[in-house]
Amino acid sequence: MEQTIQQIKEVITPKELLKHWQGHRTLTRRAIETFPEKEFFEFSVGGMRTFAEMTMELLGIAVPALREITSGNITDLNDSFEHKNKKENILKQWDTDTEEINRLFTEIPPEKFHERINLFGKYEGTVWSGIFYFIDNEIHHRAQGTEPPPFWDRP
Repeated sequence: MEQTIQQIKEVITPKELLKHWQGHRTLTRRAIETFPEKEFFEFSVGGMRTFAEMTMELLGIAVPALREITSGNITDLNDSFEHKNKKENILKQWDTDTEEINRLFTEIPPEKFHERINLFGKYEGTVWSGIFYFIDNEIHHRAQGTEPPPFWDRP
């Protein structure tokens, strides 16, 4: 008896993965909005970084890493930019980066998701594992902020 085994080519499409990630980014944006201005930059629990500092890390990873993935040019991780201690400046950058993520994601051909990469010259894995890390890291930091919005309430 001969059995034919079909190879599954995808479990989730790149478009579905992007939608999932952007759903988490929407939740994180809402978590940022819940912070009063002063506490966003100053409040810390048990010596952890402020939520503003954690947000800067997220901004320092997402778009720069996708640029590396799409261009092949390795850069240093930079998790700070001038925001003048204004939450509105960070939210503006968040929104700009959200659109840039949408643009860059379309430049990743499906076959590239399994390629080996070395993000920022020090984090080895595959393209898909890197993107999963971006999402996991965001969830992790969002949970370190204030009471986050319900995790199931994302587009």
